[in-house]
Amino acid sequence: MEPSNSITKSELPISDLLAVNDKNINIIIFPDWSQSEESLILELEQVIKTVIIHPYSKQITLFINTNGICEDDANLVLSTVAMNLLITENFDLTVECEIYLLGNLDEMELEVLVTFLHGRIILESESANKLVSFIIKKIPAYTIESFADIQIEHLVFDLGNRLFQERRWIGAIAQYKKLLEIQSVNADIYCNLSYCYRQLNLLNEYFLTLEEGIKLYPTEGKLHFSLIIDLRRHGRIQEAISSAENAAKYLPNDYTFQILKYLTVPLIYESIEEISFYRQRFIQGLQNLIQQTSLKTKEEQESALTGIGRLTNFYLSYQAQNDIDLQRQYGKLVHEIMAANYPQWVVPLSMPKLKLNNKIRIGYISNYLHSYSGTLWLIGWLHYCDRQSFEIYCYYTGNEPDTVTQQFQSYSDIFHHIPHNLSAVCEQIIADELHILVFPEIGMDPQTMQMAGLRLAPVQCVAWGHPVTTGLPTIDYYLSSELMEPENAQEHYSEKLILLPNIGVSYPQPYIPPVIKTRSDLGLKDDAVIYLSCQAPFKYLPQYDFIFAEIARRVPQAKFVFLRGTLLQRRLQRVFAAVELNSEDYCLFLTIPERLDYLMINLLSDVYLDTFTWSGGNTSLEAIACNLPIVTCPGEFMRGRHSDSFLKMLGVTDTIAENEAEYIEIAVKLGLDPVLRRSIAEQMSQSHHRLFDDKVCVTGLEAFYKQVVAQSLR
Repeated sequence: MEPSNSITKSELPISDLLAVNDKNINIIIFPDWSQSEESLILELEQVIKTVIIHPYSKQITLFINTNGICEDDANLVLSTVAMNLLITENFDLTVECEIYLLGNLDEMELEVLVTFLHGRIILESESANKLVSFIIKKIPAYTIESFADIQIEHLVFDLGNRLFQERRWIGAIAQYKKLLEIQSVNADIYCNLSYCYRQLNLLNEYFLTLEEGIKLYPTEGKLHFSLIIDLRRHGRIQEAISSAENAAKYLPNDYTFQILKYLTVPLIYESIEEISFYRQRFIQGLQNLIQQTSLKTKEEQESALTGIGRLTNFYLSYQAQNDIDLQRQYGKLVHEIMAANYPQWVVPLSMPKLKLNNKIRIGYISNYLHSYSGTLWLIGWLHYCDRQSFEIYCYYTGNEPDTVTQQFQSYSDIFHHIPHNLSAVCEQIIADELHILVFPEIGMDPQTMQMAGLRLAPVQCVAWGHPVTTGLPTIDYYLSSELMEPENAQEHYSEKLILLPNIGVSYPQPYIPPVIKTRSDLGLKDDAVIYLSCQAPFKYLPQYDFIFAEIARRVPQAKFVFLRGTLLQRRLQRVFAAVELNSEDYCLFLTIPERLDYLMINLLSDVYLDTFTWSGGNTSLEAIACNLPIVTCPGEFMRGRHSDSFLKMLGVTDTIAENEAEYIEIAVKLGLDPVLRRSIAEQMSQSHHRLFDDKVCVTGLEAFYKQVVAQSLR
């Protein structure tokens, strides 16, 4: 844009103003043009003088809203202001102040404008326009006096944070980068800037920003934590471990980084040898962590509490080995840390007497009493509860309530929503005098793990929302499934194993919409044989990668659809190349779609390939609801036998394999024979009633509850 010879720049479209002034400090005023000309001129003189004498005046652009006056008349007023300032102050507005007029803006334009305004200067008499009044409230306001003293860094930081809170990542990045340019920085800027890059999936910028922040602020734990966790999340395990060791060096008293230093394991493994290496590293690291943990001082106790409140050992169990010894060691450590911080909540509790209503009080506590895979199955236990015998208490410790939360609430006699407040939740549970407390899952949410390390009820149980033993001395029973567990199952649990009938849970039958999309809508070929393999990457172990390549070799039209990113891509490239195939011709990596599209993919796929050693849970149940044939091979542990148990309960067992070779044979046969696929799908469709909304397991569960309470009250 060519500079104007007038005092102000002419009115421009908002998009042009954004382009022109993106790097400036943008201030706005909303004059009341209906006031006396003398008052108006005096107020404009004060504002413009304040801007001109500001130390950063060269970087400031002043926007003057002209709602209520035409541009020519506004320029006449400003010409008078300019003349007065030239005479009295020797200020030349044509060179010393950049001014734009803004008039006749609609609501949308004003909303856009707010996103790049750093503030407004308050006038004694401001526009009474209702739309303007609404927008004014969204802009930080300063008196003339306070603006004269304000630091430019404050203005930029404030706008950056406003845009950050509004999730306007690109705008926030521009402001934070501006702060870096003027060398006004703190650790929070690097935290927020890196977060913006992460939300935009700009990973190089994300990691570089964290690394730069750590160089300047090496004792800022938030920067270290984000770097370590996300390096691991993106498969950069050696860098993650090095970063954890670096953090532990700078923050030796922060227990979080001791845990990360010693117990970090990969999300995915490149080889069987790598699994063995990192398991040995974890074993030794856990020993070192336990030996070095001191809980003598209040500071040590609180640091350890914070550490286990940020992390769990979730990924250990994806190595497909018996974790009971390691879980016991880690569980004992967690319990000792909790006992040191909350000694009043680790003492044994006697079973309370039944009240006048003669009902057993059962509590269910979870961070995930919303639409979440680890707790959806719990709805059936509550829905089909015997209300004459039991009183249900639910404790929702998360804070993402939705329609599923409403279901939990409606099926509860007492529902407590106490988000992210460990002490308050524990006090409430103790006050409710439960007979039995049940954790639907332990091992995914750190705060849940902490509370499970306490004694909050006389009997405490865990269910298979996270299908691994807890190792906690405070958890008495593991509520599992007779169809899922192998004969030697008790050897895998520190808790006493309770085998509930069937699959052990009453899973609500999912609503499956009609097919309203085509394969082409989802980027899938009509003539392909679609094998859906939709588990999280850490469920795939490298020793089974060859199965995909072998199926592809025998089913030329095969397309394998993965829904959790590209972490497996490099491994699959190797195994396909080994049989002289290009993995890119067969493997599609999609991001997890919205639920409707996810169900459409299930409905439009031909075969569902279950993972070895850690089976699908919710994903398998939803595939069954979509009548999608499932190929599965039961593993050594319960966590690898979910789909096997679902199919056995359905009575559709022809697609259960006994070994890898048979798995491949079944998958190939299904891929090549559409008639067989339709036959299996029809069998599944006719058997849904056997699997979903099972009341038998609830009867078995409640019989256990009654038995354990009766034994304690004798």
